[in-house]
Amino acid sequence: MEKIESLCKRRGFVFPGSEIYGGLSNSWDYGSYGVQLKKNITDHWWKFFVERRDDMVGLDAAIIMNPKTWESSGHLANFSDPLIECKECNHRSRADQIPGIDVKMKEGGLGLSYSISLEAKCPNCGKSNFSEPSIFNLMMETGIGPVHLGGLYFNAGMFENSGEKDKKREVILKINKAAVYLRPETAQAIFVDFPNIISSTRKKLPFGVAQIGKSFRNEITPGNFIFRTREFEQMEIEYFFNPKKDDWNKLFDELKLSMEEWMVSVGISKEKVHAVEIPDGERAHYSKRTIDFEFEYPFGQKELFGLAYRGNYDLSQHQEFSGKDMSYFDSETNEKVIPHVIEPSLGVDRGLLAILLYSYQEEELGEGDVRIVLKLKPTIAPVQVAVFPLLKNKPELVAKAREIYDALKMEWRAEFDDNGNVGKRYRRQDEIGTPYCITVDFDSLEDGAVTVRDRDTMAQERVKIADLKAYLLDNLNK
Repeated sequence: MEKIESLCKRRGFVFPGSEIYGGLSNSWDYGSYGVQLKKNITDHWWKFFVERRDDMVGLDAAIIMNPKTWESSGHLANFSDPLIECKECNHRSRADQIPGIDVKMKEGGLGLSYSISLEAKCPNCGKSNFSEPSIFNLMMETGIGPVHLGGLYFNAGMFENSGEKDKKREVILKINKAAVYLRPETAQAIFVDFPNIISSTRKKLPFGVAQIGKSFRNEITPGNFIFRTREFEQMEIEYFFNPKKDDWNKLFDELKLSMEEWMVSVGISKEKVHAVEIPDGERAHYSKRTIDFEFEYPFGQKELFGLAYRGNYDLSQHQEFSGKDMSYFDSETNEKVIPHVIEPSLGVDRGLLAILLYSYQEEELGEGDVRIVLKLKPTIAPVQVAVFPLLKNKPELVAKAREIYDALKMEWRAEFDDNGNVGKRYRRQDEIGTPYCITVDFDSLEDGAVTVRDRDTMAQERVKIADLKAYLLDNLNK
């Protein structure tokens, strides 16, 4: 992990957020190559799951929603982790992640049952002296409007008389009414918008709604670089179907296979991913089946993506709380039905980290020389081809290299590089995962050919400038 973090900062993939002010706990910014890699991953996912299918449509919903959304979905009451504090050093941790502490939510979400053994140690100081576990809601609260902007704003003289308690109470109620939440998942917007999606797209069941967007969770213990953060991006699908005529097992297995195919297509190794069936008692009460795809991270086998059968819980809840009809009229069965849902959920940041970890390699080249290379899939590499003039102080070489670069960048993600000697440029491009480097030399001015160097094999071959586009088409699409 230290090597990946160092590479990410050095080469502009990921920076610590607000670094000049000492940073902010587990806050990260994506640099020039990181934001491009992230975009390539999400674009590839959208192409794979939405654009190439006839049974998918898209959505881009607001991050801040009516707070009744989260009451209906159960997030206000149940979206919580058990929090425990060390009495010695005041370090706060998730109780369920400390060996020796057994903690469970009581039925109906009313409190916790727990036991703490003497073997339970604080991860910060190593002592065994804990407070009683408490429920910590992960929703991030904020406010809208002038009555709640990071604090209480009162009109001048509003409380000049100490007896104006009613006025103070009225203001506080207004402030409470203005409280809203940053969404903890993208899924609920799809459910809330379901009636509009049906009427505007006229899709027939089964069909899916896909969304890519930011979500926020006030994690007790964020960490492991970009694996667990309070602000993250999700790629989610809610796949709606009629349980009376559609085989949910078949749909579930088809989506599972699609997720596995997509992971391989972006360079996440099958050998590093394990599909873990979540047993009865550990799934959400409305779920008939849930699979966690877990990746072998350096810090352990952890959840990468998830696939869950959510039943019709969400649409039913929103119908009950809103009073709006959330049903679908199935013309084939001639009846109304509240569709059931299967949800593939993929985290962009976790996926990007898994891709970086699997593609990162150190190769011994002899005599103590070690090459660091990211063997990224060409389809998602931030730069697909780099163009060099052999020497930067030779105008004729620079002009020809610029001409080639200008032509290639119209079709591929290209970069012009004339900084340092060619060997250093190769290493720099290896570290950002560029599949091919093109060097323009003096012979290029005579024979109309350039040297093309392959990232993975380091093999070099001469290719005619007129044939470059065909060459890259053949090789970058592999």
